[in-house]
Amino acid sequence: MKLKYLLSILVVLTAQIATACPVCEKQQPKITQGLTHGAGPQSNWDWIIIAIIMLITVLTLIYSIKYLLKPGEKNENHIKQSILSN
Repeated sequence: MKLKYLLSILVVLTAQIATACPVCEKQQPKITQGLTHGAGPQSNWDWIIIAIIMLITVLTLIYSIKYLLKPGEKNENHIKQSILSN
């Protein structure tokens, strides 16, 4: 029961820290307002960089989950077979 309360408090505190303060909120563009601290993207190049990073992150997540669930190695000579057979 204590773990449940501890996790609840942790979530509330993390959410409070993660939101932007009023000063930073005014400096952000509409799309990121209230999400992050500091000045937002300054030019269109910043948005392109953010989009590329997001794409890489999402693809990495998708492929990580895919290969964790179905690794696809069925060869009897594969190194994992020596580990699994011991």
